[in-house]
Amino acid sequence: MSELTVTLLRLGYLVLLWALVLSAIGVLRRDLYGTRITNRRRGAAAQAAAAPTHPAPAAPAAKPRARRSDPTRLVVTEGPLRGTTLPLGNSAVLIGRAPSCTLVLDDDYSSSQHARIFQQDQRWYVEDMGSTNGTFVDDRKVSGTVEVRPGTPIRIGQSVIELQG
Repeated sequence: MSELTVTLLRLGYLVLLWALVLSAIGVLRRDLYGTRITNRRRGAAAQAAAAPTHPAPAAPAAKPRARRSDPTRLVVTEGPLRGTTLPLGNSAVLIGRAPSCTLVLDDDYSSSQHARIFQQDQRWYVEDMGSTNGTFVDDRKVSGTVEVRPGTPIRIGQSVIELQG
């Protein structure tokens, strides 16, 4: 082989080695620092502040409004998914690590199917599904099914969720 070929091969291997080192550093950086959490509430507050102050024209009442205390969404207030919002309907919300859950938690302290939140007789309940580390409502460990009021913190692993109106 000529000297030029050997030099080009060495240079190619050196570039390949640096690409490998830089990609390994990128993976380590993502593992150490994780994903960025954006504060979604700040964006909603800024939009509300920018809204015009003149009154809107009155619209005809089509449906009766839900009571103010009726929760309409499930909000993650602490943990890796902070700011995540799920609309509440008639079906139960299953929370856990399994991909089949409604709210999937990427958390070592939550079980595959950790807890279930459901509505019955116009009231909301949380049920621990036999999790290893337990479900806590207002810092009390749940055994079985417990009624939950809007604004009450529900801790599942590292995440805290609330029912909000």
